[in-house]
Amino acid sequence: MEKEISKIKELAEKYRDYTASNLSKLVQHKSLSLQEKDVQYELKRQMEEAGFDEVKIDGLGNVIGRIGNGKKVLAIDGHMDTVDLGNLENWDFDPLGGEIKDGYVHGRGSVDQKGGPAAFVTSGRILKEMGFDKDLTIYFVGSAIEEDCDGLCWKYIVEELGIKPDYAISTEPTNLNIYRGHRGRMEMRVTFKGVSSHGSAPERGKNAIYMASKVALEIEKLNERLKHDDFLGKGTITISEFVSKSPSLCAVADYAHIHLDRRLTWGETKESAVKEIQDIIKGMNAKVEVLEYMEEAFTGLKYGMEKYYPTWKIEENHEIVKMAVSTFKKMYNHEPKIDKWTFSTNGVTINGYYGIPIIGFGPGNEVLAHAPNEKVPIQHLVDASVFYAAFAYELSAQ
Repeated sequence: MEKEISKIKELAEKYRDYTASNLSKLVQHKSLSLQEKDVQYELKRQMEEAGFDEVKIDGLGNVIGRIGNGKKVLAIDGHMDTVDLGNLENWDFDPLGGEIKDGYVHGRGSVDQKGGPAAFVTSGRILKEMGFDKDLTIYFVGSAIEEDCDGLCWKYIVEELGIKPDYAISTEPTNLNIYRGHRGRMEMRVTFKGVSSHGSAPERGKNAIYMASKVALEIEKLNERLKHDDFLGKGTITISEFVSKSPSLCAVADYAHIHLDRRLTWGETKESAVKEIQDIIKGMNAKVEVLEYMEEAFTGLKYGMEKYYPTWKIEENHEIVKMAVSTFKKMYNHEPKIDKWTFSTNGVTINGYYGIPIIGFGPGNEVLAHAPNEKVPIQHLVDASVFYAAFAYELSAQ
């Protein structure tokens, strides 16, 4: 393995500029969720140029490149959609410029999260150049629609394409640390039905806004008493939207709803989170529901899932974590930091729904995700491309 690591490092360094240039090209394609077509065709072109055995775009718009045809299956995932640019006055450079300067690739998506796929394209090129012929199939997935609905892409891959890997790596940004989990999340709506009356006689009606307001204050209290996990931290809940309606501005509101962003720590489930709200609204003309996501991909396919994204974590002594640590130590000769994401990733379906062992290792610092002046160190891209290729050798030796 020492010989392979040395060769991988040599080639990753040789392709430093190639990797940075590939990422720059990806950044230059604006790719909001459901609008990834241009960037996906660019990623497909890059995989083909790198000599992948097979490259295709599936029905949902995911780019899937394959190397090898072994019994054991590894998937390396990175999503290609990004959030929007935000206030351009907050940027010191063109967010879609893909500028390569001062050891960084600059622009929206460089960290969250096109840097990972740019690195894994180079990993694929390295594996092909080294004549990788182990009993392993590697799927390199440039996934779609993650920002709008994390994990939907992998629901499609597992359930519609029948691809269920034995192991997976998420290339979401980890600052080159090894991540093994994050809190889950879900989106709920609580709807309140009141009775309208003339605004001059509010006592004749039942104001839905007052009902919702009382519940809002109870939800604020609920946030303080939610579960805590030593690794993942505390569960949270917040109201992100408050909407009301009435027949006129001179009438009592007969409708209101609040939108809840619920972050779930270990031991909290969809059922337990819904029950907490049901207990608060007991006796009111109100209902809580978990929302659904259903949208049309750039391919024209309509596809969706419930907006419940389970909590997941992999134990530190799990074989995939051990393999990741072993790979890291062979690269750097020191122990890695093992941590978790603050935000949510495609791991919610990969592990949360399907139980596939997964770790995270990606270029860039997650504090720059969704932020202005997003940029990723080129050295991170080089190191990530080493890790993905080296991990393939580590896994195939097990």
